[in-house]
Amino acid sequence: MNPTILRRVQKVLLTLGMVVTAMCLVLIVACFRNDAEIEKHKATVTADVVYADRLHANAYFQTPDGSVHSPRLGLLYPTELTAGQRIRVDYSTANPDLAKPTGRTAVLSIVPAVSVAVLGWIVVGALMLGVAEFSRRWGRRRAALRTARDEADAGSAGAQADGAARDEVDAGSAGAQADGGARGDDGAQSSGAQAEAEASSTGAMSKSSAAETSRGVSRPDTSAEVAGNLGR
Repeated sequence: MNPTILRRVQKVLLTLGMVVTAMCLVLIVACFRNDAEIEKHKATVTADVVYADRLHANAYFQTPDGSVHSPRLGLLYPTELTAGQRIRVDYSTANPDLAKPTGRTAVLSIVPAVSVAVLGWIVVGALMLGVAEFSRRWGRRRAALRTARDEADAGSAGAQADGAARDEVDAGSAGAQADGGARGDDGAQSSGAQAEAEASSTGAMSKSSAAETSRGVSRPDTSAEVAGNLGR
């Protein structure tokens, strides 16, 4: 993974961790603020729990003026409540939607909020480690692929160089053969010329001998004719 992308992902994860932590802190502060509001306009009555689970509880209670109220967001700190239970609740007369079981305070919100923040940072840390490990393995894999590609390119270049060298050797051998053939042709032509010269010389010598022979035969006839003429 690109180092820039890795840093950006890590920054995003850190931002998410800080957002979760900030939300938990805001929750704790809000709980203390609600407690302060209830204490400022406090009244206590009996309420009937109509629904309850680990994170939410609905209850109805009647105020001294005869009005029946059910907090829109449920009771604060609703743990360990069950449906059908009758409990004492403290509420704010200025805002009856702020109600909590008597004796419970914002301190109870610290442990859940801190637990959520810690869990959030554990998840963020695990994700950061996972991203870093993925980046490391990805980089190692890319390096291995790059090395293999370089080796393949080097082998291809070497093969091309060997092919070029072989082509040069073959070209040199072909040139040497061509030179040998040319020299053979020149030798053959020289031999032919010598043979022709010898033949011409032999012919000339034969012609010369024939001429001399013809001259020697005719000379006796000429002497005989001279002698005949003298006798006459």
